[in-house]
Amino acid sequence: MPLCLLGLGSNVGDSSQWLAAALIRLRDHPCVEVLRQSRVRETPPAGGPAGQANYLNAAVLVRTSLSPQALLKACQEIENDLGRRRTEHWGPRTIDLDLLLYDDLVLKTAELEIPHPRMAWRRFVLEPATEIAAEILHPPTRWTIARLLEHLNTTPWYLALAGPIAAGKSSLAGEIARRVGARLLAEQFDPLRLEAFYDNPSGHAWQIELEFLQQRARQLDHGGPDWSDAIVTARPTVSDFWFEQSAAFASVWLPAERFAEYMAHWSELQAQVVRPRLIVLLRAPQEALLARIRSRGRPGEARLTIEQLRRISEALENRAASVDGPLLRLDATDQQSALVELTAAVEAMR
Repeated sequence: MPLCLLGLGSNVGDSSQWLAAALIRLRDHPCVEVLRQSRVRETPPAGGPAGQANYLNAAVLVRTSLSPQALLKACQEIENDLGRRRTEHWGPRTIDLDLLLYDDLVLKTAELEIPHPRMAWRRFVLEPATEIAAEILHPPTRWTIARLLEHLNTTPWYLALAGPIAAGKSSLAGEIARRVGARLLAEQFDPLRLEAFYDNPSGHAWQIELEFLQQRARQLDHGGPDWSDAIVTARPTVSDFWFEQSAAFASVWLPAERFAEYMAHWSELQAQVVRPRLIVLLRAPQEALLARIRSRGRPGEARLTIEQLRRISEALENRAASVDGPLLRLDATDQQSALVELTAAVEAMR
């Protein structure tokens, strides 16, 4: 029978009693065998309305003869029986039962996504899950649950945003930093240099891409004073760039022989940069990106074509596909939803 991991949470009323009642119902289900349960942990809320009480969280490892959809329905029936009301996104709840993993299944429908799309960077999920299922694999990353938790424990509290031109990386990073009190790392560029680049990409791409690469490497140098233990543990860091995006953009603008030379520089610097705790890739249709570009009124940018934007997006997707670790993809055309997701993600990685 499939091996499944469930997450439990509560922050309304006597939360310990709600968790206990949910466990009793799971144990009583004729098609569910509870194998292990973690101890209960108290954690602050991540996302949702302000002023919520702390949560009590736990994890349960089960075997079941139920399909994923039937197991989800069984969990929802337990929630409903115990007074769960879904009136507010990430709002207070008597009980929450999340289906985190169902064997090594990867599934995405309108009703259900497995693995749980946010579990890979949520400390309140990974700590209890590691206690009872440390060696189980998380299929998208091919990391064990224990390794995902180790990643949280050994990387700086750092979120890196990536995306094509006009995806809104800078505005989104700035707003997240304001909301969560994060340190902001923003790319600095000379508009005149970029104008010259867009006017003649083949003549300026090598120098411009090297300048961006070196700037990003300086900002992310793990041996630099900006990444001391005292700084990176005091508050989160958010950047409006991702070091890997350097290679993606360069692959579009540089001819093959120059790109090989560029990657030699990139590989040397890559060993010195700080690794983000979570990478966020913003995505948008090329038509939406081009409309944003034209609305910004920058003559050089306005020369970009749909085909160039498509190549950039594809290059970023290719780099993201090879990411070793947690990755969150978000719709760049809905900035408000992206802000909600990222604010919660920063808090959950604490």
